[in-house]
Amino acid sequence: MQIVLVGIGAGAASALLFASVESGAPLAALLFYLAPLPLLIAALGWNHWTGLFAGIVGATSLGAVLGFHFFAVFFVGIALPAWWLAYLSLLARPVATNGSTGLEWYPVGRLVLWGALLSALLVILAVPNFGTDKESFEAGLRTAFEQALGTGAQGHPSNSGLGPDGERLVGMLVSVIPPAAAALATLISIVNLWLAARITMISGRLLRPWPQLSALSLPKFAPALAGTAIAGSFLPDIAGIVSGIVAASLLTAFAILGFAVLHAITRGIANRGLALAGTYAAVVVLGWPVLAVSLLGLADAAFNIRARFSRRNGQPHMRA
Repeated sequence: MQIVLVGIGAGAASALLFASVESGAPLAALLFYLAPLPLLIAALGWNHWTGLFAGIVGATSLGAVLGFHFFAVFFVGIALPAWWLAYLSLLARPVATNGSTGLEWYPVGRLVLWGALLSALLVILAVPNFGTDKESFEAGLRTAFEQALGTGAQGHPSNSGLGPDGERLVGMLVSVIPPAAAALATLISIVNLWLAARITMISGRLLRPWPQLSALSLPKFAPALAGTAIAGSFLPDIAGIVSGIVAASLLTAFAILGFAVLHAITRGIANRGLALAGTYAAVVVLGWPVLAVSLLGLADAAFNIRARFSRRNGQPHMRA
């Protein structure tokens, strides 16, 4: 009964957050991004079946009120990824340590990688809505931008009325939006998982111990996967677009790893808080420094930078 009640409440809350985007209010986008949060809290605080039931409740509610399209988008894009991440978060296996048996929990780094891959998959699933080849995809995105800006005649770019500067801006957005959407989706997925785990831990219902996030590490095959995706982004036609989406998601995961490296290697130095705050501010305000943070994450995955700093400073090194 508790699972049913929690599932109904979490599903209804998630559905309301998801449907808020229909209002068009400035705050609606933030509420929409938080739609997976109630499902994750239900799954992490009770069990993954509760999260799955909450997702079904939310999808069914949206479908009954707004139609099948909202049911499908919510269930595939919100409910299933949230349930899977929560399910993996609660996986553990017994291990023997120093003569006693403990639990080894599913690594945080693999959760981050799963969040990136799921986010990339969701963006890729949206690609056919605009076109099935590069030309039709870019034309579909251009038409969507022009309609959003209230310009264009029957969706023809040549009659857009944007002017040369506007045309260049739209052309740039058409190229940038797919990988940017993947990166944003990855970030939202990981932030929601972190926030749900934090809330559940504060409530005393989180089953797994809180991990040392500065010790986060991605699987050993992640750099090769990212390199393959980056190389694939130079392919022609839709294959290049799809590879670029995967590459953006993976580079976002490496940016998260890069911040973990920064937190680890700056431990014990003077003005550490100011240095970290400056880095975060530069990424938020300027954007491009995130590439340097991603490269730091890639370098750590390849050369184990944190272990080198730990040995130099005489500190123990841990990998989560």
